[in-house]
Amino acid sequence: MRIQKYLSEQKILSRREAEDYIRKGLITLNGKVVREMGVQIDPAKDKIAVIGRALETNNKMTVAVYKPRGVVCSKIESEGVTVFQTFPRFSKLNVVGRLDKDSEGLLLLSNDGTVTSAVTGSDHLIEKEYEVSVREDMTPGKKKKMEEGIELEDGKTLPTRVKILSTHKFLIILKEGKKHQIRRMCATMFLTVNGLKRLRIGNIHLDKLKPGDGRILEKMEIEKLKRMGTK
Repeated sequence: MRIQKYLSEQKILSRREAEDYIRKGLITLNGKVVREMGVQIDPAKDKIAVIGRALETNNKMTVAVYKPRGVVCSKIESEGVTVFQTFPRFSKLNVVGRLDKDSEGLLLLSNDGTVTSAVTGSDHLIEKEYEVSVREDMTPGKKKKMEEGIELEDGKTLPTRVKILSTHKFLIILKEGKKHQIRRMCATMFLTVNGLKRLRIGNIHLDKLKPGDGRILEKMEIEKLKRMGTK
């Protein structure tokens, strides 16, 4: 097993972080610094250490914020009002799973690579739940088509769960994140989206957060989220 895979599976570093640490000479194998990416190890026999890891771990932070509508998930101010202007105290963190400018609701910000990997990884394991308001009628027939999967330009969507709340509002739960996926799915059903709000990412809920609010996640919440991304 490669060192970066081992560190990722142990939730110590993401693979990308591990490769960066190797390049910087911050990983040791049996007491010797490793600088090559392809080094193989036996987890049962070899001892892997991350230089200065204790200090680094203390600086890890993941927060849940309520992104208001009209705010962009970017650090580029020319694109509009950014999430980091809205939440300046978290400006050193990174966006985990984007929301488009016209959408609102739960957004995670983090500097923990394993959180990012768990939420945005290619395995589509962690559920994301959204509340969608549409101009036209949401019918049982359209609900069924969304649940079965809809053919888009970049491939068919995975099966979803949909709950109709009213004639013009429904909940949808996804395990993937194609660009503007819900809006494009609605467009194929001739539904015009008036409002799109993310309510949940895995075990993390929007709950009582209001637009512009944020809270630092507790260690137990973060560990559970990571486990959900590796089942």
